[in-house]
Amino acid sequence: RALAIDEAAYGPDHPTVAIRLNNLALVLQDLGLSGEARPLAERALAIGEAVHGPDHPDVAISLSNLALVLQDLGLLGEARPLAERALAIDEAAYGPDHPTVAIRLNNLARMLQDLGLPGEAHPLVVRADRIRAGS
Repeated sequence: RALAIDEAAYGPDHPTVAIRLNNLALVLQDLGLSGEARPLAERALAIGEAVHGPDHPDVAISLSNLALVLQDLGLLGEARPLAERALAIDEAAYGPDHPTVAIRLNNLARMLQDLGLPGEAHPLVVRADRIRAGS
């Protein structure tokens, strides 16, 4: 309902609509409906990139959300570059020791684990833990 209200009020390509799309995608994902969540997350990302450009922290949120949906769908090869891009954006925007960076590190580490790459995942988890301990 919130999505429909915001689309009517702001139009289909407004940043507030992207927020609603991301929120609804996360709810659908939590309900085990990642297939239904995917197009919403993709649309939120497209809006964010069009409005903010490719390197904005809001785009990193959408990238991360879409990556998690793709991971749930077993599409790890598609998910990984999105998670890596979200991490790079947030590191550039917030610095290497920001709590948001720790979240992105953990997300990417889980994907690497799922890809059977624990050696690549471990240093990311260690770094995320260090960031959280310093916060």
